[in-house]
Amino acid sequence: MIAHLTGTVCGVAPDGAVIEVGGVGLLVQCTPATLASLKPGERARVATSLVVREDSLTLYGFGSEDERNTFELLQTASGVGPRLALAMLGVLTPDALRRAVAAEDLVALTTVPGIGKKGAQRIVLELAGRLGAAGDGEAGGQVTALAAAGQAAWREQVRIGLVNLGWQARDADAAISVIEPELTASGAGGQQDTGAGQAAQVDVAVALRAALRVLSRT
Repeated sequence: MIAHLTGTVCGVAPDGAVIEVGGVGLLVQCTPATLASLKPGERARVATSLVVREDSLTLYGFGSEDERNTFELLQTASGVGPRLALAMLGVLTPDALRRAVAAEDLVALTTVPGIGKKGAQRIVLELAGRLGAAGDGEAGGQVTALAAAGQAAWREQVRIGLVNLGWQARDADAAISVIEPELTASGAGGQQDTGAGQAAQVDVAVALRAALRVLSRT
């Protein structure tokens, strides 16, 4: 198993990144929040999970060991493959998933595209007690920062993430318009606005989840 990669980011696409390791460019499928932390030309370290199929070898990358471990545990539930597990981690953090399963919160689980009520019930039933308790993940396990590089970047990263999760671009833009005033006013997940003309820094992961909450209500 390939447990992690450390190398130079060659490129970032809506659903993955190419990381060069030892002269070889490896395509790694990632959550939108992890992709937001990867900058072309910079070195990065991502935790990875290799999924082997008869006709493919697919490498999935994560911002922490906890995310990687949760990704692998999710796939032990019936009907949850790597794509759906990745989508779940794109919408909910590992701790949020632990809380949702422990509390049998079907509403939270059905915010993930591709999971209906019956699917959520099955996930709760099969993963109860297996994901651990909230806070069990390694608090210091983040291997890449999840904040966006700049004020303009977070909007595009969130838009790409929503489209990658199955939403129409126009719906993604509408959701971003709804959440933007509050996020930029408070600097959600980042720094507060410290003066005139200085933009608040918005955490892409926080913004993505806020947008998904808006879309789940429409």
